[in-house]
Order: sequence, then structure tokens, then C-alpha cells
Amino acid sequence: MHSFYIEPPVDGVARLPAGEAKHAAKVLRLKPGDEVCALDGAGGRWRGEIEAVSDGDVRLRLIEGLDSHESPLRLTVYEGIPKADKLDFIAQKLTELGAAALTPVRMERCVVKLDDRDGEKRRERLEKIAREAAKQCGRGRFPRVERPLDWPRALEEMKRHELLLIPWEEAGGRGLKDAFAAAPGARDIGIVIGPEGGMSPGEVAAMAEIGGVTVTLGPRILRTETAAVVSAALAMQLWGDI
Repeated sequence: MHSFYIEPPVDGVARLPAGEAKHAAKVLRLKPGDEVCALDGAGGRWRGEIEAVSDGDVRLRLIEGLDSHESPLRLTVYEGIPKADKLDFIAQKLTELGAAALTPVRMERCVVKLDDRDGEKRRERLEKIAREAAKQCGRGRFPRVERPLDWPRALEEMKRHELLLIPWEEAGGRGLKDAFAAAPGARDIGIVIGPEGGMSPGEVAAMAEIGGVTVTLGPRILRTETAAVVSAALAMQLWGDI
């Protein structure tokens, strides 16, 4: 069953936004009577039936609500801005895993330097990727994608989480299972991933001062995009719904 984002429904009837309508009518050639999965982007999911298809307009009737696919864990990943298109991959995979938010961060060892204008363009691109990934995996809600933050602002945001995890190659023997044993009831978790050059000792120390917990992902050093996905998957397995 194909999934589509919908405009706010009125009396159980909803329309598809222009881009979604074009895809449904021109590409998939759906017609009245076909069933689809309708997503409102805010967590709502419905089984719907197409009522009418005309030039640039697709209207559907919402038949029944579907179970939410959102995780009980609110997971935010702070990613040191990496090179090339690695953020695209990270945004897509974190969406599939159920993360609530992705926040790129300008860290000391980041090679890529984004000004505010370029940062907003990158945010818009990542948001589009996250929306498409959410639709593909059947999420009623797509994750929030923030503009790149400078380090002091990011540190302020990190303070707000119930638990802040810092995967770090120098963390020693304490892993995510140990962090889970110490805080099994955590429901709002931040994970901080360094860029290609890793996090500086000063950045790690600053996070430790606000209660951040360093953890190891094993004896091998992972690429930044691998570390982001692995950390999110393990957190979802321990605290979430995987």
C-alpha cells in the first residue's frame, strides 16, 4: 500500500499536496477505489481510499486510524558536520530507525564550514530526505532537522536531555549496555557523534561537565556515519522499540 502525506483532513476527507498528488496520479496512476496509507507528518496514520483524481488534485477518504509507528524513545542525534554527502545518508537512516531529531553541529575538528545561508540550504535538503524516508518506512511523523549549530549553542541544547551519550574511542570499557543499566527508564536521550577527525578532548570534557556519559562502541574505530547509525540502532534496541 502506497504512503502519502496529506493536507489537514476535514470531516474525514483529505487532499494530497501538489507534489504528492502528481506522483499518485501521473506516476503511480492510482484511481478512485485504490487504498493508500495517509500520513499527516505529526504522528497520524490512516488507511484511506481515493475518492477522486483530477488534474493536479487527489482527494481521499480516511477509513480508519492506524497504529503509530513512533518509538517511545525520543532520540536526538548531534552530528559533527561531516564531509561530502554523509549527512544525507545519516538523515535517511536515522529516520528509518525512529530518531526524533537530527542536529548538525560545528565542532572543532569539522573540515566543512557552513555559514548560515549554506546551513539553511543544507537543512532544507536534509528535511526533504527525512520526509521521503519517513514516508517510505511508514512513519506518521518525520524527524525534526535543525540548522547547524555552533558549539556553545549545541552544548546548551544538550543540557536539556534526560541522558546524554557520547560515543568516544577513548571511553574505555563502558558501553551502551552499562549506560542502560544505570538509566533504564530514560525516554529523552541525546547522542553526540564527532566528525571525521573525532571530538576534541575539550569538547568531551565540556559535555562531561553537563552530565554527558562517554561510551565505547567497541575496539574498532567507526566512520562518523557508521557511528551515528550504530549508536541510534543500539539505543533503539535498549530504550526504544527495536
